Amino acid sequence: MTFVVTSRCVGTKETSCMSVCPVDCIHDIGEQVVIDPVECVDCGACVDVCPVDAIVHEGEADDPSVVADAYRRFGLEAP
Repeated sequence: MTFVVTSRCVGTKETSCMSVCPVDCIHDIGEQVVIDPVECVDCGACVDVCPVDAIVHEGEADDPSVVADAYRRFGLEAP
């Protein structure tokens, strides 16, 4: 499983998660950041630094479309 960025990130322009990611799998797409589910190593470093608690495990996302969107953005089929 990987982590996903929820809608709480939209408009915050908070990118501290990007600087702590050991594999650089978090990408700024304008209004928010997204996590590449293939590159993510599930370390959780991003979760600890997110000031708006926008990063959750994909299985804990309140809105399933968040997970589907994250996978689709990287050309993958959602689980």
